[in-house]
Amino acid sequence: MRHAIFATAALLTACACPMLHAQRPGSESTNVFTPEMKPYDHADPRIAEYQKATNSGTPARSIGAVELSPDGKKIAWMVDAGNGGRRGMSLYISPALSPSPSEPAITAGEGCVSSNPRWSPDGQILAFVATCADHQPQIWLRDSAGKVAQLTHIKGALTSPAWSPDGSSIAFLYVQNATRSAGALAAMKPPAGIVGQDGVEVQWVAAADVKTGNLSYLTPTNLHTYEFDWAPDAKHIVFIASNPPGENNWWIARMYVQNVPVHDIEVFPTKNNPHFEHIIDQPKMILDPVTVGGSLHGLQIAVPRYSPDGKNIAFIGGLMSDQGSTGGDIYLMGADGSGLQNLTPGRKDTPVYLAWGDADHIVFSAYESGKTHLGVLGTNKTEVFKLWTEQQSVSSGRAAASFSMSAASRLVAFVSAGPARAAEVYAGGIRGINAVTHLNDHATSPATKTVSMEWDNEGYHVQGWLTLPENYDPAKKYPMIVNVHGGPSAQVGPAFGGGAAGLWAHLGYFYFTANPRGSFGQGEAFVQANRKDFGYGDLRDILKGVDTAEKQYAIDDHRLGLTGWSYGGFMSMFAITQTHRFRAAVAGAGIANWQSYYGQNSIDQWMIPFFGANVYDAPEAYAKSSAINFIKNVQTPELILVGDRDGECPAPQSYEMWHALRAMGVKTELVVYPNEGHGFVNPLHIEDRTARTVAWFEENMKP
Repeated sequence: MRHAIFATAALLTACACPMLHAQRPGSESTNVFTPEMKPYDHADPRIAEYQKATNSGTPARSIGAVELSPDGKKIAWMVDAGNGGRRGMSLYISPALSPSPSEPAITAGEGCVSSNPRWSPDGQILAFVATCADHQPQIWLRDSAGKVAQLTHIKGALTSPAWSPDGSSIAFLYVQNATRSAGALAAMKPPAGIVGQDGVEVQWVAAADVKTGNLSYLTPTNLHTYEFDWAPDAKHIVFIASNPPGENNWWIARMYVQNVPVHDIEVFPTKNNPHFEHIIDQPKMILDPVTVGGSLHGLQIAVPRYSPDGKNIAFIGGLMSDQGSTGGDIYLMGADGSGLQNLTPGRKDTPVYLAWGDADHIVFSAYESGKTHLGVLGTNKTEVFKLWTEQQSVSSGRAAASFSMSAASRLVAFVSAGPARAAEVYAGGIRGINAVTHLNDHATSPATKTVSMEWDNEGYHVQGWLTLPENYDPAKKYPMIVNVHGGPSAQVGPAFGGGAAGLWAHLGYFYFTANPRGSFGQGEAFVQANRKDFGYGDLRDILKGVDTAEKQYAIDDHRLGLTGWSYGGFMSMFAITQTHRFRAAVAGAGIANWQSYYGQNSIDQWMIPFFGANVYDAPEAYAKSSAINFIKNVQTPELILVGDRDGECPAPQSYEMWHALRAMGVKTELVVYPNEGHGFVNPLHIEDRTARTVAWFEENMKP
């Protein structure tokens, strides 16, 4: 189940859209939006008030991708054009240690949206992706003289561009004639034809010649590719792939090495050459986590990176819930797959992203009990230097907790923010890492306070975040919303104000999020601690966190609300069958019955690492954590929200929970949003979701 979008409680993200106006359906009703339906008109006016207050004063500016030039002297970076990013992002080039928009923004044209800046190996050309009026992403090049020209003319999905080390081409992940984003988050196609065969879209690695723009395949079209990296000699790539459909099989993906053809025969297939894919060499599979022994057996792999001498490959391996939600240990092996070893066994943090500093050292980021850690790890398993450890986030726009690195200058750069610090660009090295922009020096501070909390439970150390109500008065008692993040292999990290936490604080609530067992941040053993135990140990960790918060702050234990999306939606369904402590619950894209879910979803392969076997071989493991089997225990009113084309947590699961609650006489309501997948994209639906959630807690948590 997806982590990242919902790990920071995007369930209640406030947006600048005008509030919907419509009748509220009654309790025990099913509401499916249709063009004829009137929108919701009972939105709490304080939501709009909060949004207005957030946009007044000096809102913090969003900073996007950050990319260091190979020599470490220049940086390409993106910042919003104002109004919290709703006017788009602007791309600039500046000196690395003092970025400022001293030159005009780089753009493909009026109205075009830029992303993914990438420097050529010699640092003379900046490639970037631009999406213009036709909504088709293309690669553009900006030369040293400032001239901008379009390189590709493709039709389909384009992501993750990467220069070849010899500067002759740019490779990227490509889905030809794509009708949806690759992966399980996007809305699934309406089922038609032979399921699993008709209309399957495959993502491979393509490359564009920098001089001609001609395209070629680098990987076979019968493998769905998720990530790749160039070998230093530009003659090979390493990639992670599986058989289609790609949204289902990432959890059993293998690692391959592919020879890159030196000739230009491998052009895209034509009517005269429909079987082109047989021309390239077949890749060599060098790692299969399903069959490999040791600590990596049955786990997931991500972020493969060649060493500078091309002799080794480092990567992240661990129990992961989703592509993009990377975390585990750092593994190393020869470029031929030999000599696999775990470089970080027993660490008490979770490595997330890595890059090679030199042939003997790996620079990595890790989640560490509410902080982000950057360090330098020797291939001898010794951490030789700690670069940075702060209660702040890290990102370069490439991946979770990613950073941009110049090995030649030994510098790193990234965007970082924390509960009390708005985003800035940070850069530095072994002598220290500091903010090098001051774009948000005058940004309005959050109207509330967020604190990191830590506690021990059943032999585990757990961390979470508590946001206090605006104008908090310890002499008063306040209700609290408890949010459970998605995943479960994910974490709630530090963030700067706003969003769900800020909204609930404005409404007079505490807002509590925890990283219980199963989460990143405390080491791989902690991540794996809820295998075959969904909803039990992690719930006890959360409840102990609630107890800890109540001992320190004026929280009304009789007015606790529970919510979450994805795995958090499951927890919002399951927890109310195990405890009556919550007065109200809102479950987003939840799972009521793991047994029926196995046969309904589009991603059944993710379940086996967590349950130990499929549902047909181990039904008892799935029954143990199914809310539906304990439905008679429920007394808590629950609102249930889901997209009608969600492939990760299909709508029938929400129907099943709603139907059971209604049969038991428990107050409930189900809202199904049309044409939405696991991650909502329609701003009106997001706004509606927020309004209904607030109304449900306000109505059912009255003193």
